[in-house]
Amino acid sequence: MTKRVHRTVEWFGWVGVVAIFGAYAGLNFGWLAADALVYQLLNFFGGILILVDAWIDRNYQPVALYALWSLIALIAIIRIFV
Repeated sequence: MTKRVHRTVEWFGWVGVVAIFGAYAGLNFGWLAADALVYQLLNFFGGILILVDAWIDRNYQPVALYALWSLIALIAIIRIFV
């Protein structure tokens, strides 16, 4: 993997961290509701971005954590529309 690709994947991970932190802060400060689509989308895409970064780094514990995190968010997104 080139250095440029690795840096790009690292940025994906950081964007994921910001998304999940933003969702968590939004929920706790009352800016977002747990059943809000934006809250679940932030968790889903944040988890996927961190998962990609962890996968590339072959760091499998965060891969497992964020795969489940994203799955839970995806189920919540589906439930919003069903």
